[in-house]
Amino acid sequence: MTEETITLYQAIGGDATVRKLTHRFYELMDTLPEAKNCRAIHPASLSGSEAKLYDYLTGYLGGPPLYVEKYGHPRLRSRHFGAAIGPAERDEWMLCFRRAMEETIENPKLRDIIWPPIERLAFHMQNKDEGQG
Repeated sequence: MTEETITLYQAIGGDATVRKLTHRFYELMDTLPEAKNCRAIHPASLSGSEAKLYDYLTGYLGGPPLYVEKYGHPRLRSRHFGAAIGPAERDEWMLCFRRAMEETIENPKLRDIIWPPIERLAFHMQNKDEGQG
């Protein structure tokens, strides 16, 4: 008898949960006053960003590799060089992501597994220091 490995994607609820997570993330970014710096470095419409994050998270969490199929290797840091991401933007992004996760992923143990690499990714994306323009 073989044991099937369950991915994080499956464990959190698959496509429906990833869609809810990414949608809520961008809703929060668009409406929270404490996310204004992060929101300011995004396009006026967040729909393209939401679609790309959905594609990325789907594959990242163990679902179909949608992002790679559409865009190739993520190269996230280089793709974000055009946006000035400092400590404020990074922290606001993490605030929105953590809150969206808390609201859309029911199991706290799964959130605890997902959060550390997401936090590391957010720090990796920072490309300017405080006060740098």
